[in-house]
Amino acid sequence: MTKKTDQRRMREPVREGLNDAQRKVFDAIVAGPRGSVPGPLAAWLPRPELMDRAQRLGEYTRYQTSLSRQISELAVLIVARFWSAEFEWWAHKPMAIEAGLSPEVVEQIRLGQVPIFNDVDLATVYEFAMCLLENHEIDDSLFNRTKDSVGEGGVVDLVGILGYYSLVSFTIKTFRVPLPEGASEELL
Repeated sequence: MTKKTDQRRMREPVREGLNDAQRKVFDAIVAGPRGSVPGPLAAWLPRPELMDRAQRLGEYTRYQTSLSRQISELAVLIVARFWSAEFEWWAHKPMAIEAGLSPEVVEQIRLGQVPIFNDVDLATVYEFAMCLLENHEIDDSLFNRTKDSVGEGGVVDLVGILGYYSLVSFTIKTFRVPLPEGASEELL
């Protein structure tokens, strides 16, 4: 796989070049917990209505779900690996490790291997996410095990995380969102 930085399909956001609607959303994102408008969000600037709604969903899925940060970051890494979304992997790998995922589990996910978990909840979330992404459905047994593990609201939040970060991954892939200067691709 070759780097796509020279083939990007988006421009870097410059506040001064934005129209009023774009500037309003741009400023709201910069003022929020993110503090900046990272690559995938910048790709949405031509449609500030989508950008506003999507970034608010992203804010919820990243900071406000009922799931532990460890489970949330696991789900994000699974999606990033599934779609080979380098920017998403680069952004969330350190967060996942900081949240308590072992570097060995992160590496197993990176390599496309089934991770070995010491925690049944993490193993169940991994199975749920992979089943939904690969098979496009969840059988009753897995649904019930996941609900027992993370709660009914947790299942809703998990689906929200998987869906939101799939949207982000689609954006990364479509607009060839580059890695920051000096970062290396890991999902080869």
